[in-house]
Amino acid sequence: MSERVIVALSGGVDSAVAALLLKRAGHAVEALHMSNWEADEDGYCTAAADWQAARAVADELGVTLHRVSFAAEYRERVFREFLDDYRAGRTPNPDVLCNREVKFGVCLDYARRLGATRLATGHYARLDTGAGGPRLLRARDTDKDQSYFLQQMPRAALGSALFPLGELVKGEVRELARRAGLPVHDRPDSTGICFIGERPFRAFLSEHLAPLPGPIETADGVRIGTHQGLMFHTIGQRQGLGIGGQRANSGEAWYVAAKDVGRNVLIAVQGHDHPLLLSREFATGPVRWLGTPPAAEFECGIQVRHRQADVPARVHWSAAGARLTLAAPLRAVAPGQYAAFYRDDQCLGGAAIAAADAVERSTPQTAASA
Repeated sequence: MSERVIVALSGGVDSAVAALLLKRAGHAVEALHMSNWEADEDGYCTAAADWQAARAVADELGVTLHRVSFAAEYRERVFREFLDDYRAGRTPNPDVLCNREVKFGVCLDYARRLGATRLATGHYARLDTGAGGPRLLRARDTDKDQSYFLQQMPRAALGSALFPLGELVKGEVRELARRAGLPVHDRPDSTGICFIGERPFRAFLSEHLAPLPGPIETADGVRIGTHQGLMFHTIGQRQGLGIGGQRANSGEAWYVAAKDVGRNVLIAVQGHDHPLLLSREFATGPVRWLGTPPAAEFECGIQVRHRQADVPARVHWSAAGARLTLAAPLRAVAPGQYAAFYRDDQCLGGAAIAAADAVERSTPQTAASA
């Protein structure tokens, strides 16, 4: 059945092919290019080039292109939380928040005001619209699957979303674009966080949060170096510690194992799989379910970062949050990351990690030691 669909046209090949497929399917397609960050003048922001690429695609497809800025909403709902998380020692994922607050929040509302019944994006994910209501599924292309980033979508938005690329692999998408003569068929994929782009992360963060140097200690409390700010480090990180080999130690590489925000101390250990880097249990904040919530205790697969294989887990949850016990230890579970809950290919929902218990730690690792 033909519908009036707005495609979120970013200027990349994925959203361009999403629009192409929907138009070929007979839908009344219009496009919407949104900017979520005010363009800067340092050469890192690609907003101007993205807009020109989106215009070229819309012209080639013969679809109306709308343009809107959600920069104010993005700063309030995404960027502010991003900074708050880093300030508290957590490791945030702004892409998850952007999908929840902007793409399937204010952008979906805007598309509806334009008269659309659906908002389509170039995400690699699938939707199943069976009798039990819409379900979010992994994409056919498991390497590109982006259901992890959609785990926090408002439940009500699932019924208004379309993911035309869900059954395709990336190579097929580029070939479709090339054959259709789309001018972005060979445009490189965007990388990094949208408002940072390719700029040095530490320099960007320093523009918004004041660095606070402090000691680097071993798990036994021995000082071995100085960090420039806990915000510059995440659990499991190897690069950038500046401590090298230490006399009377093993000579193995050093990794960030914990942050003691109260004391402003970074705790480092030696060895990629040190027990303090491994967790069998962790707790989350409140869970956002994409469908009918499961029983208070159930088993599922857990994914704590993009492209990571599921780990079987037993989940105990309530309105306050969830406690997960893993079948096998996960490395570098960091407060602030999102945990997605899966049953086979279905994403059930997700939650932000609040605290993780290391295999060998008497107290849980929390972002703020509180």
